[in-house]
Amino acid sequence: MPLTLYPAVDLKDGVCVRLRRGAMDQATIYSDDPAAQARAWQAAGCRWLHVVDLNGAFAGRPVNGEAVAAILRAATVPVQLGGGIRDLAGVERWLTAGVRRVILGSAAVRDPALVHEACRLFPGRIVVGIDARDGFVATDGWAETSTLAAAELAARFAGAGVSAIIYTDIGRDGRRATGRTRAPPGCTWWT
Repeated sequence: MPLTLYPAVDLKDGVCVRLRRGAMDQATIYSDDPAAQARAWQAAGCRWLHVVDLNGAFAGRPVNGEAVAAILRAATVPVQLGGGIRDLAGVERWLTAGVRRVILGSAAVRDPALVHEACRLFPGRIVVGIDARDGFVATDGWAETSTLAAAELAARFAGAGVSAIIYTDIGRDGRRATGRTRAPPGCTWWT
C-alpha cells in the first residue's frame, strides 16, 4: 500500500506554526503566508493538505477563517480541516466552502450523535480526530485531558461511516516523528 503524506498546516493567529507538545505558548512560525505554504506542499508532490485551526480548537469555533479561505483558493489538492468545528452548521459551511473532509475531535467526545449524523449527511467526508496524552483523549485544543481512552473513542465510531481516524500522540507532536526520521518544518507525517 502506498504511503500518503498529509502535511500539516497548523494555523495560529493567521500564520503557519508548529507547536511543541501542543503548547500554544511554544509555537514556532514557519510561514506567515498560509496560501504560499499550501502551494509549497503541492509543489513538493503532496496529494492532500491537513489544516488545523489551532485558535479555533481552543475557542470552540473557527478563528482562522481567512487563512483557511486563502489555502482553499490556493490549493488544487484536497484539504481536510479541523479545529473548532462543533456543530452540523459548521461542518456544512466548511464542506460548502471547498474543504473535502471535516475533522471532528472535541465534538466526537462530547457529541457522538453529531459525528453519526454528519456521516449520514456527508458520506465519506467526516474524519474523527483523536488527540491523546498518555493514551487518554484530550479536547479543547489539547487543554483538557479526559479519562476516555483513545482506543475506546475509536471503537465508538466503528461502523459509523467515518472516512478516517487521525490519531495524534501529543507527547510526540512537534518533535521527531520516529527515531530516525524528522519531518520537515511545518509538516507532520501521517502513515
